[in-house]
Amino acid sequence: MLLALALPAGAAGAAAEAAGAAAATGGAATGAAMVTPKRADELRHMVRQDCGSCHGLRLTGGLGRAITPAALAGRDPEDLTTIILDGMPGTAMPGWRPLLTQDEARWIADYLLEKTP
Repeated sequence: MLLALALPAGAAGAAAEAAGAAAATGGAATGAAMVTPKRADELRHMVRQDCGSCHGLRLTGGLGRAITPAALAGRDPEDLTTIILDGMPGTAMPGWRPLLTQDEARWIADYLLEKTP
């Protein structure tokens, strides 16, 4: 039996590109390795625009708390990934699971911990 999956435009190519990059380096296609350079640019923009709308354009706080590397120091990237995907009940923080994959959410968590957007 042959199954066909409907993927968003470019998703199959992006997955193949990421898998090829991982294979070329001898690594498995997991985590941040699954995020292509093009998708990373889109995610950076999302952090600035979407996250910034509540956490402040400099991510230093607003409606939501600060999410700079200093403010997140010591946080577990897996915990941040879960918060990104599922939100925080009782707060204005929505879950992004309908729009992001696990790997993309982990990429954002790592990005927030390491960089100042």
